[in-house]
Amino acid sequence: MNDKSYAIIWIDHREAKIFHISAIDAEPVIVYSSASGRHLQHKANTTGSGHKGVDKEFFERVIDALVGIDLLLVTGPANAKSELNNYISSHHAAMAKKISAVEALDHPSDSALVALARKFFKVPEGMREAV
Repeated sequence: MNDKSYAIIWIDHREAKIFHISAIDAEPVIVYSSASGRHLQHKANTTGSGHKGVDKEFFERVIDALVGIDLLLVTGPANAKSELNNYISSHHAAMAKKISAVEALDHPSDSALVALARKFFKVPEGMREAV
């Protein structure tokens, strides 16, 4: 039996859903951003891009929730997945090596997210019993 620990993460700027895929189940962890969900509006004739920038504290809490995994699939609907990938690459080299792929994914159900992870990581049939 394969003894690797897999995880899939779906992330946007408000929350991260992380599923640790084990031999017997898919354990969910949800990490919420402490930043407000409001988008900034950029006004003409002002300096700056109008973007809030990377929420480092949010990303650090997400990374803390990934401790113990061997392989990770990062997904999400917009820029947050790429921002997380870039942040991990810049600040957590050991974790960066565990990222198998970064893929665009809209808003799947939890069971669809787990099914995608099982298919992506080619989890053996005997490990698919509890979802």
